[in-house]
Amino acid sequence: MSADKCPVDHSSLSASGSKAESCPVDPPTRSTWSSIFGGSSSSQPQTHAPSQAATPAPTGPTSSLSTARETSTIPRNESGERWVYPSEAQFFAAMARKNHNPQAPDMRVIVPIHNAVNERAWGEILGWEEGKGGEKCGGAKLISFKGRPQDLTPRARFKALMGYTPPFDRHDWVIDRCGTRIRYVIDFYTGRPAPGTSNVSFFLDVRPALDNWEGVKMRTARFLDRWTGSITQSLFGPSQSSTPPKQSS
Repeated sequence: MSADKCPVDHSSLSASGSKAESCPVDPPTRSTWSSIFGGSSSSQPQTHAPSQAATPAPTGPTSSLSTARETSTIPRNESGERWVYPSEAQFFAAMARKNHNPQAPDMRVIVPIHNAVNERAWGEILGWEEGKGGEKCGGAKLISFKGRPQDLTPRARFKALMGYTPPFDRHDWVIDRCGTRIRYVIDFYTGRPAPGTSNVSFFLDVRPALDNWEGVKMRTARFLDRWTGSITQSLFGPSQSSTPPKQSS
């Protein structure tokens, strides 16, 4: 498999059938992201150095869009290859092919946010995977991905019934941990802007799916850990530092 791919194969989106335009967010979701994040004046998230892979420069009104692609931190196989995000030009082209009316200037905001969100999702997964034994084979790898923006998870459905705004997207990521495959569910929510600003924020709800025993064990362990921690704090208060405070002279 080629290294210049993102976590999911959307080869049908490319007129040439090239898999190089694959990325972790499908075109309908990109359109949603465009409406949410497009034109935002917020400071852009920090990104990693772009990869050397690039696509032919676009022509016409989109000729100013970058063709540089950013290499993610997400491993995709045993050889150490990592997923690669789409360039501004690829992101725009994929949306335009599906008639989602993209705006070229928005790509400079949407693409860094898109990349940062996926990096944060991977970081959340690594938090779940810590201490689970993946280090024996070089760590967990993301092996497949599926966008399901129209499918509410049971948790998201329950929150919606309670009056919360539904997530604007959902992803299912399958990781490999030394031969054990685990599906993670990710709900993407928009957050409230910081007071006095119009910056768009977001937060992620990442957890193992309850479709196998491993996922059930992980979710149960996390729940019990938080529950016992809450009881301990309610009984004894927050933990105190073992170092006594300095006495004033």
